[in-house]
Amino acid sequence: MRKVLYAIYASLLSFFVPALAMAEEAAAPAGGHNQLVGLAVGLCMGIAVLGGALGQGRAAAAALEGIGRNPGAAGKIQGPMIIGLALMESLVLFAMLIAYLLYSKV
Repeated sequence: MRKVLYAIYASLLSFFVPALAMAEEAAAPAGGHNQLVGLAVGLCMGIAVLGGALGQGRAAAAALEGIGRNPGAAGKIQGPMIIGLALMESLVLFAMLIAYLLYSKV
């Protein structure tokens, strides 16, 4: 039950905190704020792509190793591996969406 509450709190925070950050009007000094947002966009995409690529490589390597050791379990391993890869890719796409929203704010 606690895990469900933590998941609900985390999902609510992930939806409302960025919305509050985006609600601020553009009252920042010229130049400085925009450069920091550009840096944040670059770091966001770079870290997300790096993490996603490392995670997908690790998952694919482990799945292929498992299939290599037990070829009869290939069908059972392939489905969860594809779902895991899709979830990792969705995190990268979510980071790209956040980066686009930040960049469009500049």
